Amino acid sequence: MPKHILQVNQPMFETQLDRMVSEKVNEILNRMLDAEADEITGAARYERSGGRKAYRAGHYGRDLTVKAGKMTVRVPKLKGAVFESAVIERYRRREESVEEALIDMYLAGVSTRRVDDISQALWGERMPSQTLSDQLKKVYVQIDQWRQRPLQQPYPYVFMDGVWHKRSWGGAVENVSVLVAIGVGLDGHREVIGVAEGMKEDATSWRNFIASLIARGLRGVRMVTGDRCAGLVNTVGELLPEARYQRCMVHAMRNVLARVSPRHTRWAADALKAIFAMESRESALAKAEQVASEMEERKLREAAKCLREGINETTTYLLNDYPVEHRRRIRTNNMIERLNREIRRRTRVVGAFPDGRSALMLITARIRYVTDNDWSTRRYLDMSRLGDTIQEAN
Repeated sequence: MPKHILQVNQPMFETQLDRMVSEKVNEILNRMLDAEADEITGAARYERSGGRKAYRAGHYGRDLTVKAGKMTVRVPKLKGAVFESAVIERYRRREESVEEALIDMYLAGVSTRRVDDISQALWGERMPSQTLSDQLKKVYVQIDQWRQRPLQQPYPYVFMDGVWHKRSWGGAVENVSVLVAIGVGLDGHREVIGVAEGMKEDATSWRNFIASLIARGLRGVRMVTGDRCAGLVNTVGELLPEARYQRCMVHAMRNVLARVSPRHTRWAADALKAIFAMESRESALAKAEQVASEMEERKLREAAKCLREGINETTTYLLNDYPVEHRRRIRTNNMIERLNREIRRRTRVVGAFPDGRSALMLITARIRYVTDNDWSTRRYLDMSRLGDTIQEAN
């Protein structure tokens, strides 16, 4: 073992390295600005030239925040011409990537106040609220383009639901919903195909929402899965006549169990699971009638009535038109429910939105952020199992 071991002060080393990087970036930027000034004036500094278009008048310092940190660059001053730099926009005080990083943090769920604090900690200065607002407007344009993009392929399976949030309406704070639609295309991948404000999630809202999807190219729908909303059920039958409606199995079970007394909850839950474990729709309907009769014997008449009323639309997935391999994933709306939890986690930070557009933009941005990973790139279903129905969808 050597007698003397070299020890490095890691914090000091990192500080010195950061300072060196900052100085080098500062030097490069100053050289680039001087080169631009030479091009504008038509001559280098102190050069005598008959083709000179302007004259140098010194420099002025300008603060700029970049990835390497906060620095002061030397911007040339000219007489006889306006110095416009392609390296640094006029009046800009931050590098674009810094602002984009702050916007990404905001859209990822960090509050505006926290973004301001992080800006102060990382780059030594705060981001003015107007700067954040201007950048968000640019992001909103991109979000609107994404929401209104054409739908390129058929979507045999579509899942629809609404997420509720608070917003100001007529001087008061009310609950309104944002409607979300997820489609599984012929390639087997999931895709968020629609996001729109739905107000009260009524028939008019659903009709406008689905009509906008059709106008953008929605076609080939074989099944729509959602909660038991009369507006949604009727609109699906009206605008998507070739599609069948599948009521979310989980929501249906919750509705029945809500009418069961605590002493019968365990039995009722097991009985309902047995219904949906059947391999054919006929056997599931027969089992449901058996369970409903037993509920009446246990004096659970409201639960029995709820089960009989909803069992038909809750067992659509058991029809022979849908492959056995798809049943587990098309019978519930869990996919949107998990997405809604991510949305609510972000909207709780905001509280009540000042208007519907700001809520819609933030929720859509959150959806894009959450689904921009293997959620959309990993194959969700093997659509070759649909067989001949794929040809019909085309």
